[in-house]
Amino acid sequence: MAKAKTTIFFCSECGYESAKWTGQCPACRAWNTMVEGLAEPVSKAKAPRGGLTCVEPAGGLAGRNRAFQEVTPKSLSEIELENGGDPGIGKSTILLQVCRNLAERGQKVLYISGEESLKQIKLRASRIGQMKESLCFLCETNLEVIQAVVKRTSPDTVVIDSIQTMFMEDVSSAPGSVSQVRECTNALLQIAKGLGITVFIVGHVTKEGVVAGPRVLEHMVDTVLYFEGDRHASYRILRGVKN
Repeated sequence: MAKAKTTIFFCSECGYESAKWTGQCPACRAWNTMVEGLAEPVSKAKAPRGGLTCVEPAGGLAGRNRAFQEVTPKSLSEIELENGGDPGIGKSTILLQVCRNLAERGQKVLYISGEESLKQIKLRASRIGQMKESLCFLCETNLEVIQAVVKRTSPDTVVIDSIQTMFMEDVSSAPGSVSQVRECTNALLQIAKGLGITVFIVGHVTKEGVVAGPRVLEHMVDTVLYFEGDRHASYRILRGVKN
């Protein structure tokens, strides 16, 4: 008989875990924030050395590795542009400017987008200026694929835009859920620490100014930065709340 999946309840505000549901979180005292998720959605035994978590597929690891080899980041010069509408402006544009500056200083930067296509990114980039070839782009939402690409290309800096679009196949919930955000962020932290690279994680915020979805993301990362301002204005304010 198949073993039943073990579930656990954890607070979407602070990440506190409990075997039973409670109306109020014992840690942060917030009400109605306990949500259910898998206790161990990712197999620990299959995590290789170096901080990367890769799961062997049913079809065989060799076949999956061949598929991963076909996933290659592209520079802007390799992206063919068609007629399209103007991209919006906001945190993605600001972060793209940061990536451009890092590339000009000799950094190898990998910008991974789950929000926009490569053509949309190139439209946005054309408003900023010339980009170095060391700044490459990839449209992907599968963390297992992203892990393999990062390990193969060895960038100095990785940008994930956004965490709400990423998913891990071993987590049964939908992208953007508490379980997915927690496990995807944990995998990205392992990448950063295991390979010694810098990882920027973009997260959406609600009208109330808090991170959309589980706030457990704020408690896992080293630094949280908020970009504030009117979307129709030319200036943005950067506010740090954790270091």
